[in-house]
Amino acid sequence: MTFKELNIIEPILKALIQEGYTTPTPIQQEAIPIILDDSDILGCAQTGTGKTAAFSIPILQKLYGNVKQGRNKEIKALVLTPTRELAIQIGESFAAYGKYTSLKHTVVFGGVGQRPQTDALRSGIDILIATPGRLLDLINQGYINLKTIDFFVLDEADRMLDMGFIHDIKRILPLLPKNRQTLFFSATMPQEIAFLANSILSNPKKVAVTPVSSTVDSIDQYIYFAEKKTKTSLLINLLNDKEKESVLVFSRTKHGADKIAKALTQAGIGTEAIHGNKSQNARQNALSKFKSHSTRVLIATDIAARGIDIDQLSHVINYDLPEVPETYVHRIGRTGRAGYGGVALSFCDPEEMPQLKGIQKLLGKQISIVRDHGYETQSSTGAKADNRNYSDNGSRSENRSRSEGRSHSDSRPRTDSRPRTDSRNGSDSRSRTAAVSTEKKEFRGSSSTGDFWRKQKRKTA
Repeated sequence: MTFKELNIIEPILKALIQEGYTTPTPIQQEAIPIILDDSDILGCAQTGTGKTAAFSIPILQKLYGNVKQGRNKEIKALVLTPTRELAIQIGESFAAYGKYTSLKHTVVFGGVGQRPQTDALRSGIDILIATPGRLLDLINQGYINLKTIDFFVLDEADRMLDMGFIHDIKRILPLLPKNRQTLFFSATMPQEIAFLANSILSNPKKVAVTPVSSTVDSIDQYIYFAEKKTKTSLLINLLNDKEKESVLVFSRTKHGADKIAKALTQAGIGTEAIHGNKSQNARQNALSKFKSHSTRVLIATDIAARGIDIDQLSHVINYDLPEVPETYVHRIGRTGRAGYGGVALSFCDPEEMPQLKGIQKLLGKQISIVRDHGYETQSSTGAKADNRNYSDNGSRSENRSRSEGRSHSDSRPRTDSRPRTDSRNGSDSRSRTAAVSTEKKEFRGSSSTGDFWRKQKRKTA
């Protein structure tokens, strides 16, 4: 199927061709006809599936030729999104697909001065992309009136909930006309999001192009067991492999992101960090450098990363495992986009075993374990305390893969792009030290993630 077969009008088709798009993704194939048919929609699709185009293209088409011109323009479409970066990305999509429609849009978000935004509003716009806080602020100041809205899009609804925007959304909903078309999109569909959807949608058509919380098939996933204090050294070692061309590293906290970025910079690895404490200009500069590949590594928190959309991102690394399993899906969905493959590497220390168990339960499969990477060894100090409560939390089976690219006799930490996963064949590794050698034998021979940490406990008892 092509966009032309979806009955997309010529001005938008021309723009899509210039952007290199001729074939719609599955969610676009399903959602566009539904939206053009005036129905509300409930869309559940993982990141990187083309959700933005799935709603922006039909909105542009339905507004084309049916709006006022000049300063008398009325806002006809509102797209509500959780982060500044994602709002900017959606604005760029409307600009690209609507370049030949004469439709005007603007993006409003906090963290920057509002003057350019209010100037754009005064000049008249058809489409408004906004984050909840700045939208409410400008409504209260009298710059925005939502009474003329025909299309309301709630994008990344699950992240809205995670970020505590549910109360802002409930303040915005009564300001919208009851007679409107509502388009509701979420990467995951937990129960709370389903309740929200039911409260604002009217007889919606449902679109779910992949199973809930499934991960992109083109992404290879691997887990590295490492102590918390050795994670940075492991990361530096992995990043010394220049084949990892574009790497997004996730940190659980803002402080952690800055700390990791500092360590990598000191190691001579070009790195930027983005999180909520950074100014908008700093975040945009860091993101621009990363997209242009002048910076190879970007450290991000979950909230900041929602606006990152890069077709050829080679690797995602989870420095910290997320507390919520669904967040893992969001994170690794940054890679493996637009038909490209991708690799997701995750570090796991003993305290993160419950998170790993939850992730694997959600995925319905075991993540391949990388062996012999040289950073598994735990010092005896505090080992009992670290492992006492987590030795039984691992999964009871492993997803074993072929060893790739490196002999067992090579004891150096691995830096090649495709990690060698669990294998029981081959001789024991010669190690840099006897302790590391013993460590590797026990790690390789264990039958589950829990067994690995149990053996660690026995060694240090």
